[in-house]
Amino acid sequence: MSGEIRVLVVDDDRTARALHGRFVAETPGFALTGAVGTGLGAVERSIHGDVDLILLDMRLPDISGVEVLHRLRTLGTTSPDVMVISSSRDQVTVRQALAAQIAGYLVKPLTQGALQQRLAAYRAERRERERERPQPLGQVEIDRLLSTGRIAIPGASARSGDPAPGLPKGLAAVTLERILGELDPVVPRSAGEVAQRSEVSRATARRYLDHLVAEGAITIAHRYGRRGRPEVLYRLSPRPGEGIG
Repeated sequence: MSGEIRVLVVDDDRTARALHGRFVAETPGFALTGAVGTGLGAVERSIHGDVDLILLDMRLPDISGVEVLHRLRTLGTTSPDVMVISSSRDQVTVRQALAAQIAGYLVKPLTQGALQQRLAAYRAERRERERERPQPLGQVEIDRLLSTGRIAIPGASARSGDPAPGLPKGLAAVTLERILGELDPVVPRSAGEVAQRSEVSRATARRYLDHLVAEGAITIAHRYGRRGRPEVLYRLSPRPGEGIG
């Protein structure tokens, strides 16, 4: 990735737009490209292709943040990434936003440090995606695609419940295989362990693990310590007919 990440702030509150815009402008590697107060304004700016990341409020005066996400996805590969910054905490809104493969969900009010920390993590993940950008197909892959309509992911057919080759935006087959390779059908591992073994960030590992859970390729369990929240553990789903003792 080259240059600064261009950010559009979308919030119906003028004070919030100014505050979040200042936070962005003071974050290394990011440039504030504009601020709008409506959902339709956000979609219109995104069509021009000069926005890389949108900081999106979910409560807007014309269309909802969820509707903005739906319309942005119709732009395909030119759709900017979205990070939600909202006071909305209800399960329906949060789940709908997460289903749109957003880059993060931050609850208002938030500090400059909290936003800058998440932006830094997003920038690292974006760099990783750029490095993993799919390479041009060779003749063998093209012939396979013509004959079967799909390109097999190496090693994926050996596992049950593996996801389909079509991946959500922001997920790369190379990293998916790396994550799968560090999972076991018997020994569960935490997101931190998978991230360390796969040499990716914890946030990146969680995105791929969440996708694999949704596809049924892996299962989750919980490990309870003496105090604090339980730790989520992941392991490969067994092949049909197999059991895990």
